[in-house]
Amino acid sequence: MEQRLVNLQERIGYRFVRPELLKRALTHRSFGADHNERLEFLGDSVLSLSVSRLLFDRFAGSDEGDLTRVRAHLVREDSLHKAALVLGLPDVIRLSEGEAKAGGAQRASILADALEALLGAMYLDGGTEPANALVQKLFGEMITGTTAESWRKDAKTELQEWLQARRLSVPTYRIAGVRGQAHAQTFDVACDVPALAVTDTGDGRSRRAAEQEAARKVLLQLQALPESTIAARLRD
Repeated sequence: MEQRLVNLQERIGYRFVRPELLKRALTHRSFGADHNERLEFLGDSVLSLSVSRLLFDRFAGSDEGDLTRVRAHLVREDSLHKAALVLGLPDVIRLSEGEAKAGGAQRASILADALEALLGAMYLDGGTEPANALVQKLFGEMITGTTAESWRKDAKTELQEWLQARRLSVPTYRIAGVRGQAHAQTFDVACDVPALAVTDTGDGRSRRAAEQEAARKVLLQLQALPESTIAARLRD
């Protein structure tokens, strides 16, 4: 194990002054009382701040919503699991015999938590610089090679989530008309949000495209409404 920990430190580009922090970061609660959950708590914030700074610098023209959406994709369990595999954490994670036999060393949740704990341990041992450097190593290329738009949700999903956040029913869509010849039709679709008395139409070369355009227009209307107006319409 000691040699594997040495190899891990080479992969992360940082040698611990307090090796006990590294061991704790790699210890699942099934292994013993000195486990990594508190370090995971800390590492979650370290990761979020580090990724936020990378996104802030990379997407200078993006608003808070876009930056939050991209960050959520980067720090979700699936992304952290893949990063943990790159670092070889399955080889060094400490588990109880039963958890190990059950395949815990490959379990996404355990590895994602261990990666966050590792970042927390690095922060405690060496400050922000080594933790930021590891986040840059793991996520920098992905951030540099993407655009904020590629992570953006489609309009229908955004509209539905906006309504659900306010405990309102999902919108309804209906074909308002079809124009053009059979081989080159244009669909007109209406999107209605009855609870707020908002409706709009969109057109497109397919019904799906028209629905997306209608949803986009309705969402813009809703986002422009003052909260006081929304509350008043719901009372009526």
